Amino acid sequence: MLLKSKFKLATAVGIVLSILSLLVHLFLANYSAGGITNPSVLKDHVLPFGSRPRPRRLWGPLSTLDHLHPYAEPRKVYPAMQNGFIYAKIYGGFEKIQSSICDLVAVARLLNATLVIPEIQATTRAKGISSKFKSFSYLYHEEHFIAALSNDVPIVRGLPKDLREARKKIKFPTVSPKNTATSEYYTTEVLPRLAKSKVIGIIINGGKCLQSILPASLEELQRLRCRVAFHALKFRPEIQSLGSQIVERLRASGRPYLAYHPGLLRDTLAFHGCAELFQDIHTELIQYRRNQMIKRGTVKEQLSVDSVSMKINGSCPLMPEEVGLLLQALGYPSTTIIYLAGSETFGGQRVLIPLRAMYANLVDRTSLCTRRELSDLVGPEAPLSSDTPHPPSPKSEKELIEEWKKAGPRPRPLPPPPARPFYAHEKEGWYGWIGENDTEPDPSPIEFRRQAHRLLWDALDYFVSVQADAFFPGFHNDGSGWPDYSSLVMGHRLYQNSSGITYRPDRRTVVGLFQNVSDHLYHPPRNWTLAARQHLNNSAGIDGIIMSAMMSKPASFLAHPLPECSCRTAKSPAIQSVKDKHGELLFGGEEECPDLIVRSLAKVATKNNEPQNEDYEGELLEDDSSQGMQESDRSDTNKSSEQDEEMDPDD
Repeated sequence: MLLKSKFKLATAVGIVLSILSLLVHLFLANYSAGGITNPSVLKDHVLPFGSRPRPRRLWGPLSTLDHLHPYAEPRKVYPAMQNGFIYAKIYGGFEKIQSSICDLVAVARLLNATLVIPEIQATTRAKGISSKFKSFSYLYHEEHFIAALSNDVPIVRGLPKDLREARKKIKFPTVSPKNTATSEYYTTEVLPRLAKSKVIGIIINGGKCLQSILPASLEELQRLRCRVAFHALKFRPEIQSLGSQIVERLRASGRPYLAYHPGLLRDTLAFHGCAELFQDIHTELIQYRRNQMIKRGTVKEQLSVDSVSMKINGSCPLMPEEVGLLLQALGYPSTTIIYLAGSETFGGQRVLIPLRAMYANLVDRTSLCTRRELSDLVGPEAPLSSDTPHPPSPKSEKELIEEWKKAGPRPRPLPPPPARPFYAHEKEGWYGWIGENDTEPDPSPIEFRRQAHRLLWDALDYFVSVQADAFFPGFHNDGSGWPDYSSLVMGHRLYQNSSGITYRPDRRTVVGLFQNVSDHLYHPPRNWTLAARQHLNNSAGIDGIIMSAMMSKPASFLAHPLPECSCRTAKSPAIQSVKDKHGELLFGGEEECPDLIVRSLAKVATKNNEPQNEDYEGELLEDDSSQGMQESDRSDTNKSSEQDEEMDPDD
């Protein structure tokens, strides 16, 4: 009897312990998976389990850069002169348009001329787009642009009537300056022609019409560039409104988000010879575009190059899979919200599969906006005939009987089987021609319209990326001399919020890291993770800014608008100025902020004085301090990955 009672007691205790264990496991699973993903971001705002801590080392602000603040106001008064009118045509995508307009305003100021609102050719060539928006106003707020620069450059919507008629008769000279045109070129060659004809046209193809680094005597033109890019060039209200809604939806759960621009553009891949990184039809498309560039003289190298060598050299973009692994090394949890920016990701959804497997909350404008919202942004458009080939219409019974009667003598062979119908997915898009032709067809009217739409999507994503809590570029500082999308975003973020998290990875270093761990990409040794983390954290701080300035500022001033367009607070730490080999300041040497800015900063600081939660919810907690970005916090990361112990892939 006693034995039976002990057995019953043991059984009861076992059942109670099992229930407690199950409850504990359910609680832990619920806590650790606080960001269980639902594909419909609009419905549950990505993360249904509330907000989580915001680690400072992942989301900022960086204490080493919080002394820098935007300050692009002019330091001297401009002379009032009028030498004539400048009108301009701008070719290219969003990043070229943004950069070209800033250069145009600076040139107009240099020549003391009145600027006519520039013509964006990607919109003027598109037939049937909304009549509500014309050329410049398709992207930007015209009234704000004119008013914001009223003290710098006189801007008009069009030439006077008599001059407009003369322009139609091609009576005025035009110039097509190089990307690296100097100020002397304009004062010695363009200004005399402008003074003589009173009107001159400028055609911009390469995204720039004035060299990036100007002499110290023209420092005010650099600040004018900043005022244009970061203050005057506001997107039209519809773009700003939808962009603000996207940012609100991304942050609706109380969590920050990271913006990521892959930089996988067909032109970029063709220019740098990265075709072999892709497969099948994508390789052929890249090679065809590269061949076109060689014929035009844009590319001086051979058609076939070793893409692996170009990748090792840092000339090819980081693939989305590599970016996902780097974010994991940094410690971003799998529930991190990542916004995919850019109107084109060459390779489509297939190249994003590995990144989406690591970060299920990978979203873009199509998953955050309804079709109605996107169509309202485009505006009412006239219908166009589809460029998709259609099979011939079926013949009526009467037509078939007539053909049969007119046929040759009997007996007749059986008619051939009906042709296989064309399917939309086989011909739709810019790639359908490659299966049948050796030459790419000319863009159709509907393709011109799509190019105009891409400007809107790029502008929308630019707005969201600038507002993001962190930004990671897949490709920047490409060395082509053209302005690139990621660099413009990074420059805007550096100007607007220098202490925000903006990664500036050195692709050559990153590729070297991946080569060292190619056999265990998803199970890297600990020292590799620490080395990757140290490089990326350094790239977000002063070291990364200096390195990026050396590479990006000669190509695009807007990618690194320091120190001309910034100021520092009086209590900022003593930082030694850094100059390039030509003596140009890259970092440091900023002016002290005026009292008005200091007082406004103090008000903002008291209003937003909330304690930062430095906890970290991911792995490797024991190696991370609250500051995370200080050099002393990573003394244990100096070990190279060659010192790693053998790693068990199943560990």
